Amino acid sequence: MAEPLALEHLLAHGRPSRHPVARCEDGMRDFGAFRARVAGWRAAFMAHGGQRYALFTEDTFDFATALLGAWHAGACVYLPADARPATLDALKAHVDGFAGRAPQGLSVLTPALVGEGNAPEFQPLSPRLAALVVYTSGSSGEPTAIPKRLSQLSSEVATLGALFDAEAGDVPVLATVSHQHIYGLLFRVLWPLTSGRPFDAHALPYPEDILAALQAGPGLLVASPAHLKRLPATLDWASVRGNLRGLFSSGGPLTPEALEACRDLLGRAPVEVYGSSETGGVAWRRRDTDDTPSWRTMPGVEVRADEDAFRVRSPHLDLPGGDWFTTEDRARAVPGGFELLGRRDRLLKLEEKRVSLSAMERTLVAGGLLREARVLPLTEGHRVILAVVGVPDAEGWKLQEAGGRRSLSQALREKLAPHFESSALPRRFRYLEAMPVNSQGKSTEAALAALFDPKRPPFRVLERSAERALLAVEVPANSPYFDGHFPGSPILPGVVQLEWALLLGREHFALPPDFLRLETLKFQQVIPPGAQLTVELTWAKESGRLGFKLTSAAGSHASGRIVLGGAVG
Repeated sequence: MAEPLALEHLLAHGRPSRHPVARCEDGMRDFGAFRARVAGWRAAFMAHGGQRYALFTEDTFDFATALLGAWHAGACVYLPADARPATLDALKAHVDGFAGRAPQGLSVLTPALVGEGNAPEFQPLSPRLAALVVYTSGSSGEPTAIPKRLSQLSSEVATLGALFDAEAGDVPVLATVSHQHIYGLLFRVLWPLTSGRPFDAHALPYPEDILAALQAGPGLLVASPAHLKRLPATLDWASVRGNLRGLFSSGGPLTPEALEACRDLLGRAPVEVYGSSETGGVAWRRRDTDDTPSWRTMPGVEVRADEDAFRVRSPHLDLPGGDWFTTEDRARAVPGGFELLGRRDRLLKLEEKRVSLSAMERTLVAGGLLREARVLPLTEGHRVILAVVGVPDAEGWKLQEAGGRRSLSQALREKLAPHFESSALPRRFRYLEAMPVNSQGKSTEAALAALFDPKRPPFRVLERSAERALLAVEVPANSPYFDGHFPGSPILPGVVQLEWALLLGREHFALPPDFLRLETLKFQQVIPPGAQLTVELTWAKESGRLGFKLTSAAGSHASGRIVLGGAVG
């Protein structure tokens, strides 16, 4: 094992030049290359001026060097969760520049070229440095900015080392999660750097990628519950069990199905880490042989557990006077730790009545037909209504297949009716194979609300792999795209068919951001309102080509390829 280093002294103390840091597509980057790149980024930030910078890049080596370069330039780094134009545009008023990705019309900073033998000396970082602004996932509303001092990050990284270094060994860190979120930042970047453990520069978004990485050699996997519950039993996991030296999960509750899959397929239960963007890590557990729900607090962390609110006091927080932070969870104390009891009720005033969205979600799942449910408010005209995004169980899918989506929605409303006022019952429903998740493994309220955009076609996943998705797509008769196209004989415009192919492609694959051109485009026959389409999407990562085919019982409607480029964001 390498010598552990405090985050403040990582560059000031340093490591041998040939010490491995990151596995990139072109080979291993060592500490000499890391140090030189950090120096280049520090020079770029200092030359540009300013104290606040937004940083977004998919490459974890580039990310880590830019992050340390900014800190050694005395700057605070803002971490957007994604690189959507709206996300980047919203940061323009808060930062002095952008690294990695920038809003349209603005240039990005690039590191100066510094030779490995010419990197200047680094001084220790100040623990009081305003180091970071991260954002909550937006799972229950708009993302909230959370500032972090370097001391908070350094304290938490040291805690991770004390808890898990000996068990994890010095194998490389593999990850399915993004370093743009606090969990990925800590486990995928900062902990490996301070412990001397190399990390992979690219994430593993699909189970096939995880398998291939473990087939290449030993590794420690940092994952989310969303990834672990989608491990296909058809892959040869038995061949890589010996190479999986550690497994971590955070970002949400691990479902019983995901826990069972980890035990059966990977041969071990993950270390589950409980925390949040606000609190940092709070507690952990590993359920190798039982399903005991209790959590153990991390060293230095204090908790107050009661059924009304769960409070935390920790060196990972930076509250005045060491105040307690009240979380959105409920808990109860048990010998040796605590048990989580679910989220505090999310209350909404609807038709002058207070409605608990949390209670409605629990009622939907407890009543059968759905494995997961999220309830959210939607604004329609001048009123607010409730909508449900559900993941049906086997009986739920059978009911929908037999009587249509309306029959399943009506059955769910009937299950809710004894518990809620009729005026509060949901009016809109969407059913999916799995909840949409972002790179943090979270289902954001914005992503859920987008499912009800009248411009977005309802669909169901029939088959899915790393390179192919087969979808059943409904063409709503009330789609605004039929307006004026054409009166008396409405048909779906060809440009909308292309837009749907690209939109659905982005939901299922990590596509580059920039549209380059179309290839072999064909429109064979028109698509009328109410059509039931089968959409086949194929993604060729090496050539940047998204292929699509739209068919129905009437035959082929459209096909072609969309060529994309630019850095993946």
